[in-house]
This record gives sequence, C-alpha cells and structure tokens, in this order.
Amino acid sequence: MTDAELVVRTRAGEPDAFGMLVSRYYDAAWRFAYHMLGERADAEDVVQDTFLRAYLAIGRYDERDQFRGWLFRILTNQCRNSITSRGRRTRRFVQDEIAIETAASPPMGLPSGVEDAVLLRAMAQLDPLQREALLLKYAEGMEYTEMSAMTGVGESALKMRVKRGSERLRALLDKVGDVRS
Repeated sequence: MTDAELVVRTRAGEPDAFGMLVSRYYDAAWRFAYHMLGERADAEDVVQDTFLRAYLAIGRYDERDQFRGWLFRILTNQCRNSITSRGRRTRRFVQDEIAIETAASPPMGLPSGVEDAVLLRAMAQLDPLQREALLLKYAEGMEYTEMSAMTGVGESALKMRVKRGSERLRALLDKVGDVRS
C-alpha cells in the first residue's frame, strides 16, 4: 500500500493505517533523531512527539508532498526544538554499541577505515544545521530538492551546509588520524 493510500485510510478513521506509516518510517526517524541529538531518550521523545504531531495534523497533509518529506519536516523541527531547549549543554558523544552498528554511512571521500565511533564523535562536534544537512543527504539519501522542500532552506544554502559540514568532518577525522600516528 502506498503512503498516499495509508493517509487516505487514516483520514477515514481506519485505526491500523497510521500504524503502518509509523512502522514504515519509525526506524529512519529514530536513527535521524538519535544522530541529531546523541541521546537515546531524547531521540525516543522526539520521534514519539513527531508521530503524534503527524497524526494530529494528518488533515492538513497535502497529497502533492511526499509523506516521508512531510514527516521529516516535522521531525527536523522537533529535533531543532529539542536542541534549542537543551541550550548550549556540553555536546555528548555517542558510545552505545547498537548506535555504532547503525551509524550513518560517511560522506564520499572520507578516509577508509574510519571507525564508526570516531565518526559519530566527530559528527557530534558539527554545527547542528551542518549535521542535519549531512544526515539528510547521506544517511537518508535525500536529494537537495527534497531537502529544500522539507526544511524550507534553499538548495544552494543546503549544498553549502553539506560542503562545509563535510570539510569540517574531514578535518576532525584527519585530526584523529594525526593523533593515532
């Protein structure tokens, strides 16, 4: 069943239809939130709130948009709100073995053999908007047009965020390589 069909069924009050959408997108949403926030509990809270907001707003969903993009727009805003509400707390490193196993693929051109834990620590040091752009581009495989529609940020700005985030990530990883040598 397509996302559009499930949305129609959800609007018609079919109880399992939205559950199917949740099942379809939960893992990707959780992975994105976890990489953005660095904490399991924060990610879980944000994802639950995202799906609740999506369910409550399903009547305002425009069928011309892809459901995935619409959902990730809500998710991205919830992640941003969570980051803002935390203030400027010390950034946390991701050290959970399960998270390491499901880490996002690094951008093309990164040195081979970079350990996932090192990559996640480096990602945690990026500016949140750069981290968000890198995750949408490389972990979620979104095109710039989809990212732009989802975030409300122009494609050129997103390309710059990805470029600068990639450069910063490479520099951080190079620094780790220099320390190990």
